[in-house]
Amino acid sequence: MEGFVKTGLNPNSEVVADFRGNDGSLVSALKTLLFFTVLMVTVPIGLYFASKSYIFEGSLQMSNTDSYFYAAIVAVLAVHVVLALFVYVAWTEGSPQKKKGKHD
Repeated sequence: MEGFVKTGLNPNSEVVADFRGNDGSLVSALKTLLFFTVLMVTVPIGLYFASKSYIFEGSLQMSNTDSYFYAAIVAVLAVHVVLALFVYVAWTEGSPQKKKGKHD
């Protein structure tokens, strides 16, 4: 396989650079994605049942049907907060960090 050479359709074209990035950034992106995936599943469901039981039925003495409605609103708001956090982290992940202090 030493003599094997990859050629494209145009033999005069240059070799295209590999734009996949380094493995560290890929692992970091996958960890971030996994973290927010777990948050997207656990936070809204947990807040739904907790707010339904403890806040709306327990503290506010709402009926069962009303507590379903308001707990669903809390869960939808939690989904939006987690999505906003994910977008913020994804937006700032690739930007270079500015270090404070003396620059030589």
